[in-house]
Amino acid sequence: MAIYTELHRPQFHFSAKKNWINDPNGLVYRDGIWHLFFQHNRLAPVWGEMSWGHAVSDDLLHWRELEIALEPDDMGDMFSGSAVVDEHNTAGFGAGALLAFYTAAGFADKPTASLKRVPNGAHTQCLAYSVDSGKQWTKFSDNPLVAEMSKGNRDPKVVWHEASQRWVMALYLSEDEYCLLTSPDAKSWELRQRFRFSGESECPDFFPLRDQAGQEHWVFWAAGGHYQLGRFDGEAFVPESPVLLGEFGPNGYAAQTWSDAPNDRRIQISWMAGGLYPEMPFNQQMSLPVELSLTGEGEDARLVRQPVREIEALRLRSVHPDSVAVTPSASFVVPTNAKLLDVSFTVEKGTAAVFYLVIRGQSMVFDFRDGRLRFRPSDVPKVKPTPEYVELPNEEHLDVRLIVDLTSVEIFIQGGRMSASFCFLPGAYVNTLVANAYGGDLRLRDIAVHELASAWRREAGR
Repeated sequence: MAIYTELHRPQFHFSAKKNWINDPNGLVYRDGIWHLFFQHNRLAPVWGEMSWGHAVSDDLLHWRELEIALEPDDMGDMFSGSAVVDEHNTAGFGAGALLAFYTAAGFADKPTASLKRVPNGAHTQCLAYSVDSGKQWTKFSDNPLVAEMSKGNRDPKVVWHEASQRWVMALYLSEDEYCLLTSPDAKSWELRQRFRFSGESECPDFFPLRDQAGQEHWVFWAAGGHYQLGRFDGEAFVPESPVLLGEFGPNGYAAQTWSDAPNDRRIQISWMAGGLYPEMPFNQQMSLPVELSLTGEGEDARLVRQPVREIEALRLRSVHPDSVAVTPSASFVVPTNAKLLDVSFTVEKGTAAVFYLVIRGQSMVFDFRDGRLRFRPSDVPKVKPTPEYVELPNEEHLDVRLIVDLTSVEIFIQGGRMSASFCFLPGAYVNTLVANAYGGDLRLRDIAVHELASAWRREAGR
């Protein structure tokens, strides 16, 4: 079977040509190209030896996989990290050089030949750079930059802080502890702050956004999808909000945002962890990229996640059914047979106790009795300690948008104030989408159904 046309191949979510992928790494935009690096076991379709795979796109949808960017060395496997554009030549590799920061996960079962004599099993933070816009990478000769601070510390996220004119590194330490370090040259790092982020571990992200009043907030995000808003002066992060949930789904994990994106866009992508792809040559997929913004202002500011506008370029056929009443005795069959969909509608709850939306044979349950949404196909594992449900907003009208690929559903509620990522495999079905009501009537209005094209068509021909 031709590559990208396999039975369970996601058609507009990134997956490697073959073998295992997990965390997105090194997300950076340069010269019109979005670079996506990712944890990759090039040897097998299961987790194992970690390299940095590499793919590029000019629109966040059509990805072209390149050669491995960073391979394991005598300091260890290439664990997760980040990348930036060094516009000011702070590191001395040239203005505009790309800098990649990664964790070298030291081998625990064999000695190292490194002149740094990294202890067996140590996790240290290292640097690689590219002077040709990411085509080739060279590891810094004086690695590691940061020695092991805590057993298993990892996942450096580096960002430029304009006000203090220096780099900031957010680093996971252990349990629920993280830290911030700073550097003037991306090579020598000084510890500034250690703090705990309750209920989280791994894969920090750290970036600024402005609220609707124009006030800057810094967002600290962690692997499980929790975030906190705060102030940052180049020395310390001071929380302004409680710890909040930004990714409500059981399969959205290790999200990261692109650095140096144009027009101050803050674009995020996640590993959709836990998906199943039976007997496929590849394993695992990324989420659809989403654009982040803040709604509200001051202490009431909250994060909003919405699908990137680029998804509209994949639309083929669109239908806009009239508003329709859904009752226990009258289901609504959405007029499409397509498997790739961008669907939006508003639910007027009415007297219904439950709204069922059956997606390719799998039921998404909006239970208005307890205010919960459930979509847990029994064969798809949950990969993080989220509840078995998503709490729905206590509002009479729900604005819903669904992005449906062959093996995933992403839902955005109330304009992206709540969002969740789900992996699934289809069940038996006759119609692609069917709406049902239980315990009373409801109404669907403002219905828009957009059938989508595969993003792999042009890539398969290259």
